[in-house]
Amino acid sequence: MYRIAIVGGTGYTGVELLRLLARHPRVAVVCVTSRQAAGRPVAEVFPSLRGQLDLAYVAPDEAPLAEMDLVFFATPNGTAMREAPALLEAGVRVVDLAADFRLRDPAEWERWYGMPHACPELLAEAAYGLPELFREEIRAARLVANPGCYPTAVALGLVPLLEAGVADPTRLVADAKSGVSGAGRRAREDLLLGEAAESVRAYAVAGHRHHPEIVQTLARFAEGPVGLTFVPHLMPMIRGIHATLYAELRAPETDLQALYEARYAGEPFVDVMPAGAHPETRSTRGANVCRIAVHRAPRGDQVVVLSVIDNLVKGAAGQAVQNMNLMLGLPETVGLEQPALLP
Repeated sequence: MYRIAIVGGTGYTGVELLRLLARHPRVAVVCVTSRQAAGRPVAEVFPSLRGQLDLAYVAPDEAPLAEMDLVFFATPNGTAMREAPALLEAGVRVVDLAADFRLRDPAEWERWYGMPHACPELLAEAAYGLPELFREEIRAARLVANPGCYPTAVALGLVPLLEAGVADPTRLVADAKSGVSGAGRRAREDLLLGEAAESVRAYAVAGHRHHPEIVQTLARFAEGPVGLTFVPHLMPMIRGIHATLYAELRAPETDLQALYEARYAGEPFVDVMPAGAHPETRSTRGANVCRIAVHRAPRGDQVVVLSVIDNLVKGAAGQAVQNMNLMLGLPETVGLEQPALLP
């Protein structure tokens, strides 16, 4: 059994990691840290885990992280970059669910996250944790940057077009919508039920932190510069990302359905739906899957791609476990076989 620790196990991604890892047959969670919940049983903080984990939270400075095989950071931005170097030096693999290692340019990181990067020398080494695009890099990595939820849905939806060179990479649009759990577990007035229910609103239209992350990924597959308009929206639901993606076709005669089916053939966690389908976010709730449908717009030279995920699973914790499996040489799907919850 591989020994696993989770740093920051009281947020939504932390508890989702605990839910998935509690039933994983090849790993054992032996340490979960929290400053505020130190000393409290995990099952007291999250009753959904009663009978699944017999652990109490420990303070971060008391956690034997250097003795682990792999450590997950489910912490705010800026934490993993301070602690990861020592763990890597000790031979511990690291998966960061925050943004500390997602951007390759430290100046770009500082611009979007408002602080200097603590270990810029590791940015080029970190593998970007989208297995469907970078599987072999992840398999060989000791440090993985788990992607953001919006970037996961957008990249999986657009990459087949750019990789095949059939769409103009300078005229991309991503209209994306997220449930409120994407904003985290902290108390915020605009996320109260009375504020967010029965309402939809766009936010960060002038610039969202996930924009440079998405462009960086798409640029690795495009034939030239990437121009992306990305607008996120908050939806009155708990879980889910729905990304409606638009691109101008360079080759209107392309069989788009065949292109997507071929690109994701054999991928266990990408479901290319039948022609004409409209995937729903609820069809991914609790599952580590991205469902994609591709449509040709009426004018013929535009493609519309629908990409849906659970932001806490394929958009966060499930993808992190998928990356862990690759890093530890385990079957990629182990611990992630559960279907979505419905209703």
